[in-house]
Amino acid sequence: MKPILFLIIFVISLSKAHAQHTYAFFGSFNRAQDTEGLYVYELDTLSGKLSKVTSFAGILNPSFLIVSPNGKYIFACTESKTKNGGSVSSFAFDPEKKSLAFISKQKSGGENPVYLTLHQNGKWLVNGNYTEGSVSVYPVYENGQIQPYVQNFKFTEGSVDPGRQERAHIHSTVFSPDFKYVFLPDLGADKIRIYRFENEKDQPLQPAEIPFTFTVPGSGPRHFTFHPNGKFAYCIEEMGGSVSVYSYNNGKLDSLQRINTHSAKYKEDFESSDIHISPDGKFLYASNRGNENNIAIFSTHHDGTLKTVGYQSTKGKHPRVFNLDPTGKFLIATNAGTGTVVVFKRNPETGLLKKVGRKIKIKGVSCVEIRRY
Repeated sequence: MKPILFLIIFVISLSKAHAQHTYAFFGSFNRAQDTEGLYVYELDTLSGKLSKVTSFAGILNPSFLIVSPNGKYIFACTESKTKNGGSVSSFAFDPEKKSLAFISKQKSGGENPVYLTLHQNGKWLVNGNYTEGSVSVYPVYENGQIQPYVQNFKFTEGSVDPGRQERAHIHSTVFSPDFKYVFLPDLGADKIRIYRFENEKDQPLQPAEIPFTFTVPGSGPRHFTFHPNGKFAYCIEEMGGSVSVYSYNNGKLDSLQRINTHSAKYKEDFESSDIHISPDGKFLYASNRGNENNIAIFSTHHDGTLKTVGYQSTKGKHPRVFNLDPTGKFLIATNAGTGTVVVFKRNPETGLLKKVGRKIKIKGVSCVEIRRY
């Protein structure tokens, strides 16, 4: 019996040593650096329960986060609401010690950086500044240290709405699936700007053959994502309350469809926000703030087009950013207006969402990134 007992203990110990953990990283509009701004929670991938792991107080208004490809570093952008006061910062995350530690900080090139993306090699960080309508590119060292930006392109032209589109407003920065291009939805100019990204050059952003794709005037393109098969792209339009669907090939977008993120009873004052597609590519999710405060759910067809499946309340107000865990089993919504985080379990067959667990309170919660370790 003793050898069998020893074997059982050994197997249990081995499984614990190699157990995977899923962490959710949250930013918040904390309005002061002496209060917590970054939070780390562990996601129980059986129940959907979130348990707090650690937090960090020395950062102001981290409005958007991204995790490095190797999972070692967290990058955050700070909305300052002060001219040229925006910044981007990096932090080390140790999943064994469950700790966050500050590494570096650089100017964003504007007052309100709102989106970050990383090259797959982890050596380049691309930031979008909303107010100034600019994009900044930073080298990143192997230790997670951000260097001063080597490029900062400012755009000026606006569009048809003088109240919202008096000038360019870059709202996201997204790499193509092969990391050869960067797409920059410009809410102010009703354009999706396109650059080649040559990562071996000292200044990697280079003009693309097709420099931009026009969107519907007054639509206000915001966030952007690609289908897992790399053949289709989707852009959520904040002001138009729609998702525009494109076929994609080598830096070129061709329009396929434009579909509402809202039901027919809503006619105006749209505040559509974030967009993600399930890992299996079968369902697309889009968040609506304002009057709706929900997630619109779409099924995807083989040709990339979408069909409305339904809507799920986020159980709070102003769902600015949401995300799916790497397995696609859970969707986590952040309600900035009510300061609540809600976890939903996703039905892989229907795409529908069901709330699980209890709400987590994070005042001014702004965003969420999820990674498995």
